Amino acid sequence: MAERVIPLIDERAASRSAIVPSVLQAPSGLLQDQWGRPLRDLRISVTDRCNFRCNYCMPKEVFDKNYQYLPHSSLLSFEEITRLAKLFVQHGVRKLRLTGGEPLLRKNIETLIAQLAKLRTPDGQPLDLTLTTNASLLARKAQALKDAGLNRVTISLDGLDDEVFRQMNDVDFPVSDVLTGIQAAQSVGLSHIKVNMVVKRGTNDDQILPMARYFRGTGITLRFIEYMDVGATNGWRMDEVLPSDEVIARLRSELPLIPLAPSSRGETAVRWGYADASGQHDPQLGEVGVISSVTQAFCGDCNRARLSTEGQLYLCLFASQGWDLRSLLRGGASDAEISSAIAPIWQQRDDRYSQLRSELPPDASPAPHGRRIEMSYIGG
Repeated sequence: MAERVIPLIDERAASRSAIVPSVLQAPSGLLQDQWGRPLRDLRISVTDRCNFRCNYCMPKEVFDKNYQYLPHSSLLSFEEITRLAKLFVQHGVRKLRLTGGEPLLRKNIETLIAQLAKLRTPDGQPLDLTLTTNASLLARKAQALKDAGLNRVTISLDGLDDEVFRQMNDVDFPVSDVLTGIQAAQSVGLSHIKVNMVVKRGTNDDQILPMARYFRGTGITLRFIEYMDVGATNGWRMDEVLPSDEVIARLRSELPLIPLAPSSRGETAVRWGYADASGQHDPQLGEVGVISSVTQAFCGDCNRARLSTEGQLYLCLFASQGWDLRSLLRGGASDAEISSAIAPIWQQRDDRYSQLRSELPPDASPAPHGRRIEMSYIGG
């Protein structure tokens, strides 16, 4: 087995200045990048901290007791996040997803949700406001999140077997507490709950069928994500990837599935519905999805931007640099100036990392812009 090398370089500060153009331009809501992709989805990291140490995201070898997290003064305040979100909505964003780290570790996160829930599109429509969590704190927070205006929640859960799950989270956290959090989310009325399972060959791939059996017919959508190289600290190896086609084959060996159409443009998951005895999709049984982040690039429809917890704007999960919006916020720039600075950043975007990688040999990486930023810093 190849030796695992963990680089200890902190590149969170790698960013470019967001430039205010000399001529300001009102947002049209019709921004497109170099490949004709619109801006529709903004993922907002609210903290760089997490209470799990999943080895594909925040391995203990790097994120130990000596790791220096960002000071609170560096984090965007709730008011700053809301101000930026409002500007992105004017540019076409219709979905806001709060991420981390673990977003429920951010004190009073429901206050931010209440602020974001008041935002409206230019034609007066509410936004799709959702949050991704490991659910370790969800049982105690679910009601407050719902009351604040959260629409949906996505839970990360990498297995039902307690031993496997503890191995994946690497902090000895029991799976029963996550399941309790999921039940709490359902009981308070959070709808369209999704559960994401990162599948790592040889580690938790034996949990594919147990997870499907457990969530089938519960109203919860289960999605399987190919283990991927989400940063420089995860020791990623191609032989640990289980392709989505194999995941579906394992599911269909026991559970009848039929393909479903995408629910929206830019959707990352390929949908499969559980079939009834007649071979038709049974909505009561629900569906599963596969996110083929390694074997089937979906860059062509990517409409997502990411805002780090300290106000850096990233245009790709695999980016190496962002644009510094915090300096504009704290430097006295007006909304019109910040909005005019955001527009050309998206218009110049040509990122398609996964597509480039798929054109290379399996163990090669295009690394077009140098070392990639960590997923724990900008969210998944």
